[in-house]
This record gives sequence, structure tokens and C-alpha cells, in this order.
Amino acid sequence: MPELQLFSYVFLFAMSIALVVQWWLYQRQLTAVATHRNAVPPAFVDKITLAAHQKAADYTQDKIRLARVELIYSAVLLLAWTFGGGLLWLAQLCTALVADTLWQGVLLILGALLITSLLELPFGFYSTFRIEQRYDFNRTSLGLYLRDKLQGLVLALILGVPLIAAMLWLMQHAGERWWFYAWMLWMSFSLFIMWIFPTVLAPLFNKFTPLDDTELRQRIETLLQRCGFTSRGIFVMDGSRRSAHGNAYFTGLGQNKRIVFFDTLLKHLQPQEIEAVLAHELGHFKRRHIQKSLLVNAVLLLAGFALLGWLAQQTWFFTGMGVTQPSMAMAILLFIMVMPVFSIYLQPLFAYFSRRHEFEADDFAATHASAADLIGALVKLYKENASTLTPDPWYSAFHESHPPAPVRVAYLQTKLAHG
Repeated sequence: MPELQLFSYVFLFAMSIALVVQWWLYQRQLTAVATHRNAVPPAFVDKITLAAHQKAADYTQDKIRLARVELIYSAVLLLAWTFGGGLLWLAQLCTALVADTLWQGVLLILGALLITSLLELPFGFYSTFRIEQRYDFNRTSLGLYLRDKLQGLVLALILGVPLIAAMLWLMQHAGERWWFYAWMLWMSFSLFIMWIFPTVLAPLFNKFTPLDDTELRQRIETLLQRCGFTSRGIFVMDGSRRSAHGNAYFTGLGQNKRIVFFDTLLKHLQPQEIEAVLAHELGHFKRRHIQKSLLVNAVLLLAGFALLGWLAQQTWFFTGMGVTQPSMAMAILLFIMVMPVFSIYLQPLFAYFSRRHEFEADDFAATHASAADLIGALVKLYKENASTLTPDPWYSAFHESHPPAPVRVAYLQTKLAHG
């Protein structure tokens, strides 16, 4: 193990605090859900049975227990990569395999990401085939699961290799301001992926068919016209092929936007409830939440690239993390691995603004559809997705992008009272 330096102690201290905070939040969530397991909250007592409520509690607890194990596992893996010499070993292997320094860097980054993904694969497998299976949510077969992973890997290589190579080339040849050009490249790539996702990428994994329910389609098209929204179509996705969970979303940019409903969602909701859910999603569009999120992400990414540009020049950043052979590729990997330890405390801020956007979208839905129908849809989705109705407030504030079920339903009920 390399000799520890000042930054080593700073990192280890920050990592320890982050682990303690995360573990404390997980424990609070487990306690809150277990405490209220045997009583349905009053606001839902006539809508959700005790059996369904208990299923949601047990499902939530199982996921949190797995998350706790994964938390410790990820910390050990991070230490193995850095102070344990994993990154140094991989860098030496890449140097022996490839002569060109640029492609050594590409191989190093891809190798580290691939090995990490493989080492974390058991958690995804356990979640899908034990937890999701136990609660009758899993619909995917082992063959389909492995095919999805392999297809995702091939796609990541096709898209990732040119991007990483271009990024490293900029770091080597674009001068001191390379980080700004790299940011521009990354943003262009991200927008390109968002643009092609509906028509090129998503169909590789799921089947999308035009909505064929005439009555529902007419209801939706009327809502779209009323809200001034245009899209390239309304589609149903075969979500039931992999999971019993239901959802709906917008995808794409500009004129390439699509509205997508999971077939599992259409199975459980009435037409007026689907309209209310869509009105909520339209609220995100009309309130420019997508544009605001893109802008915030762009600013944060710019700051991140600027910080990476500075850290890549600091010897202590490498040696403090147990790396004695600095390189641009190594700087990227260390940045990816180290920054979550320090940036974790931004999560509550992001969650706050996300929940604020959800309330604004609910306001829009209550105005252009029915708050009562949206409440009905949400309650059904809480039940069908086994979402806990009694989350811990601190855990929710830190981790959840949507308001807790009781808070959100109570908010919508105020719209009924004033409507």
C-alpha cells in the first residue's frame, strides 16, 4: 500500500463521513417503514389494502438492505482500485498491450469501467431475479437479461470508444483550455444521444407500437392541442416483457419528441387517469423543466471539467490516491471515482428542486385535467409499483426526486378544495 499523504487523509475522512451518513439514512428508512408496516396511512385507508401496504413495506426494506450491502461493497472496490493498486496494475497492463499513449488511455478507461460493471453485476442480478421476482415484478428471462447486458455493452463500445478517444486527444493537443473544448464535445454528444434515443437507441431494447385505442388517442390528442404540444407520435412500450412496473415519459428533443406509455400503465389506469398522468408530464414541458435541467447540468458539467483540468495538473491528486504514474486517462478515472465522495451532499439540493418541479407539474395537471383523476392514478401506481406510503422524511429529502406519497396526495387534495 502506498504511503498516505494529506489528500489521502482528506479523501478517507470524506469517504468515511459519506458512508456513515448513507448508512444512517438507510437505517432511518428501514425503521420508518417497519414502524408503520401494520397500519395503512389514514389518507389511503379506503384505497389501499393492508396486504398491499405490507407488500410495499417489505419490498422497500429488501431493496434498502441490498443497497446497504452495495454501499459497503462499492467502498471496498474504490479502495481496491486506488490504494490497493488496481488502477496501477491495469495501467501497466494497457502499456504492455498497446504502444500508442492515446489508445493506452482509451483501453485503461474502458477496462476500468468494464471491470467495475462486471464486479457490480451480481447486485443487478440479485435485484432482478430475487427481489423483483419475490414480489412478482420480474418478467424478464435469464436469456433476455444477458442479451440486454451484452447489447448494452456493444452499444457502449460503439458510442464510447470514439468519445473517449476524442476526449483524450483534446486533453493532449488542445492546450490549457482543453477542458472547455472537452465540455463542448460532451454536451454535443449528450444532446445527440437525446435526439436519436427515441428512434434509434430505445427500439434496440423495446418494441414501440402506435397507441391503437381510438377513444384514448382522441382524448390525448385533444389534451395535446389544448396545451399546445406537438410530438412525433403516441407510443406504447412493451414494458411488461421485462417488468410489471408501470410508467410514462416524454423522450427526444425538438421535433423528435415522443410520448411513451408502458403497456403495464395502460393496463391499470382508466382513460381519464391516463389523461391526468399525461397532463402532469406536459406540465414538465410547459414549465420548461427539461430546459432548466439541461442548463443546470451544462453549468455543473462545465465546472466539473474545469476542476478536472486543474486537478490533472496536480501531482498530489494522483499520489494522494495511490497512483504513481499520472496520465490524462488516469486523471479522468480518478475524477470519476473520487468526486461522488465529495459531491454526495448536493443530492438533497437536486432532490429539492426535482420535487419542486413535480409540484409545478401537478399544478399544471390540476388545471388542464382533473386533480381527482391524478390522485386516483397516483394511488394505483403506488399500489402496483409497491411504493412505500411511509418513507422517512430525511431519507426522502436526500434520495427521492418525487414528493412522498402522503405529501403529494395532500397537495393535490388542496387543489380539489380550491377547485
